[in-house]
Amino acid sequence: MRRWHGLDEVPADWGRSVITIGVFDGVHRGHQRIVGAAAEEARRRGLRSVVITFDPHPDEVVRPGTHPPLLASTKRRVELLECLGTDAVVVVPFTLELSKVPPDEFVQSVLVDRLHAAHVIVGEDFRFGHRAKGNVALLRELGEKYDFTAEGMPLVANGDTISSTYIRSLLDTGAVGEAAQALGRPHRVEGVVVRGHQRGRALGFPTANLETLPHTAIPADGVYGGWLVCDSDRYPAFRWPAAISIGTNPTFEGAGERTVEAYALDRDDLDLYGEHMAADFTARIRDTLKFDSVEALIEEMHRDVAAAREITAG
Repeated sequence: MRRWHGLDEVPADWGRSVITIGVFDGVHRGHQRIVGAAAEEARRRGLRSVVITFDPHPDEVVRPGTHPPLLASTKRRVELLECLGTDAVVVVPFTLELSKVPPDEFVQSVLVDRLHAAHVIVGEDFRFGHRAKGNVALLRELGEKYDFTAEGMPLVANGDTISSTYIRSLLDTGAVGEAAQALGRPHRVEGVVVRGHQRGRALGFPTANLETLPHTAIPADGVYGGWLVCDSDRYPAFRWPAAISIGTNPTFEGAGERTVEAYALDRDDLDLYGEHMAADFTARIRDTLKFDSVEALIEEMHRDVAAAREITAG
């Protein structure tokens, strides 16, 4: 699998390709179908498949401050795309200059001159070029001009239409189970473990407090069952069942900062500060509540742990 950051890294002797293009935020089941179709078409033609994606999100450049919360970091997106059988992923830096490139010029300079397109597969609502004037119909027309074919596919999996917007709406309500069905895996929130107020440790449930990446799509406040994931030199390929809390800890005075904290079940011996970690969300346990006493909170935390243990038992 080849991984390129920018089109300048594409080898000059790269042959004809079957290409798919998109932001692919979340690499959900609809995206997986399109990327898989491109990889299969490439194998059928005896060619190689290439996925083009963008960083940062185009909305962040064209309309700063309006881009949606992201379902996956760029690094995670590339890892997920690599698992779908594609031969290469190119991450194109999205700039204001690129946003102003007319559709015809984008096709010629990117798809034809750099990647030698033989066939292009995109989502049926794919738009490209300055002011998003390009669509699938124009892509087919330009394909006749530049000697490639093109097709648009619906973002559908098992009869269900899937979109990143739909998945974000599920996360906004805490419906992480339904989001996982649309994604094809649990939703993941990444971050570096930082020191918090250490209230969990004092209560007998030491948590990893994640300083999340900017613009991350974080589920609604509440308590969830899931997994705490780490792949570092200290803890290579570790994955612990976990109870995950999102919220402002309203039981305590001075609460207000929203945090994402994960307690690895039955583990009080982990030194995770400074580690890059991820929380995978499997199912929602309850809403965030304010308790009348610390003792009542501890009792509820024991129930949360039991629920998380049952959720992750399989």
